[in-house]
Amino acid sequence: MTGSRYLRLVCFLACAAVTSSAQHSDVKSIVSLTPAIVEAGSPELIVIASAHAKSISGEWLGRKIEFFQHGERWVALAGVDVEQAAGPSTLRISAQLDNGGPLDLSQTIEIHPAHYRTGKLTVQPKFVEPGPDEQKIIAADADVKAKVFASSASEPLWHGNFRAPVLAQPTDSFGTRRMFNGKLASIHKGMDFRAAKGTVVRASNSGVVVLARPLYYEGNCVIIDHGLGLYTVSMHFSRIDVHEGQRVVAGDKLGLSGATGRVTGPHLHWAVRWEGAYLDPAKLLRLNLNSIR
Repeated sequence: MTGSRYLRLVCFLACAAVTSSAQHSDVKSIVSLTPAIVEAGSPELIVIASAHAKSISGEWLGRKIEFFQHGERWVALAGVDVEQAAGPSTLRISAQLDNGGPLDLSQTIEIHPAHYRTGKLTVQPKFVEPGPDEQKIIAADADVKAKVFASSASEPLWHGNFRAPVLAQPTDSFGTRRMFNGKLASIHKGMDFRAAKGTVVRASNSGVVVLARPLYYEGNCVIIDHGLGLYTVSMHFSRIDVHEGQRVVAGDKLGLSGATGRVTGPHLHWAVRWEGAYLDPAKLLRLNLNSIR
């Protein structure tokens, strides 16, 4: 290769690298994630600044992301499951522009590990090694929950910030590896509140009650659909005061806390689920969503 050809090749590669870097920077400036540091179990507010997009589609870790338009921005509430392995992931986003052309906004997102404890609890043996009759109830409950989670509202039903469901002290129990009667039974996929029996439990945000009934492990349970695959799940009520199909707004009374289901004492278990992923409720409560809806 002659010196002039070599120089031209170097210049071409340098320009290509600069262009690629600029395009990557542009994508970063258009797409923002909050929190910026993504951990296993983290809910994520994804905002795309694009006044010229007529639709946005997305996919992350095998889950479809549903965006909605808010002014000149497109917004989605998504997240990373508590059991997601650390490492790089691809957030795939495609925008359809007003002029008909597509715009690829995909990027690599590093998922950081979240460090959770291991806790030991003692419960009734039937909740660790259920018999044949109990297993039938558990299987029926699983079918009910699968149907509930299979159909979410096609639009966001929440408005503004999420709020804690009870006036009680929360624990740091989310993500804890739980040993029940000496056996590793589950990962704790919700937040516990030290709510005495009879404490009023309220809706954390607006939505539709899609389940309000007793279940084997959950006890008296209320599930609210907040739209686009986002749900909150409240467990162990002593009394339920809402019915399935009822629309609620933040602050509405759902019932009273108790000690039904698999528990060691009175408390409220509150979980956040998005598209099958269980997210850290404490982090959802810290997200500032008042400027979105």
